[in-house]
Parts: sequence; structure tokens; C-alpha cells
Amino acid sequence: MEMNQTQRLPVPRDIAWAALNDPELLRQCIPGCESIEPDGDNAWQLALTAAVGPVKARFKGRMALQDIQPPESYTIAFDGQGGAAGFGKGVARVSLAPDGDETLLTYAVTAQVGGKIAQIGSRLIDAAARKMADTFFVRFTEVVSGSDAEADTEAANTDNDAGGQADGASTAGEQQEGKRKRSWTAWISKP
Repeated sequence: MEMNQTQRLPVPRDIAWAALNDPELLRQCIPGCESIEPDGDNAWQLALTAAVGPVKARFKGRMALQDIQPPESYTIAFDGQGGAAGFGKGVARVSLAPDGDETLLTYAVTAQVGGKIAQIGSRLIDAAARKMADTFFVRFTEVVSGSDAEADTEAANTDNDAGGQADGASTAGEQQEGKRKRSWTAWISKP
């Protein structure tokens, strides 16, 4: 399987680079990701649940960064095992190019799958991979651009204008923080 795409990120390159190297942020943005744990220099163990057609499995794998050239590019080598569902492995070349106040992120992925997943057919595999990538970039763009935080601020301001402080005891900052936590939970669980 091969997949190439360019995404426009509404932030400068240094912010995009920092976000791409933040494991917790990536865990929140990768569909089905349960954990990302350090496993040596520039390497992580991952656990995620993914569905390809009728096959749904929990995959455990490793991701390692290679050819790191901050803040321009790196290569991600990955492999994962999903038990009876099969395996996946490959490489992804990621590069960032400044474009005014924004960044163009370009990636090229080459991957192989085996087991039950490989029997499903390349069209379903490609469609599932594109859907995961699209979901990741929607989430990633929202996080790095701060669009959720801006929406929370507007919602908190609207609530304060309409009803004042909740129970008369909390401050606007506490209300805003509570809203941010709730919106993150809802946002992370979006399909």
C-alpha cells in the first residue's frame, strides 16, 4: 500500500514540528490509539484498535523516528501485530515546509499488511488507511490551531453572559476549564 498527501496546517512550522513530536498530543489525535510509551531514543511502543472492513483488532507495535532533521523532516518506521488479524509494517516520510504563517505537511507512506487483513482486499485497506489519516489530520489541525480552545472561550463567555457564575461559587476560569475538559472528551471520541 502506498499513500501520499499534503495537508495545510494553520500554524508556523516550529509549532507543527513540536506538535508532531508530542506523544500525548499524537495519542489524542491517532484514531483508536490507547497508549504511546517511550521505548528508547526517538522510539515508542503503541497500542491501538483499528477496523478494516469486517476485521477489528487491537494492535501493538513500535514506531521509531529516523533521519531526523528538525524542523524540516523525519522518517517513521513502524510495525505492529494484531494477533490473528494480522500485521502491518512500513515507513512514512514526513516533511514540513513553511508557507507564510502556515505549514505544508507532506507525507508518503509505504506499508505492507499480512494475515486476515491482507485477505480483505486492497481497496478496503486503502479506504481504511485514508479514513484514519483524514481523521488524524482533522484532529491534529484542531489541536495545533487551538480551534477547540477558542470555541470553549466563546462558550464560556456566552454562559457567563446568560447566567453568571454557576452556583455563585466558581470563577469564569474554572467554568472555562471545566468546559475545556468536557469538550476534549467529546472531541477525542468523535469517529
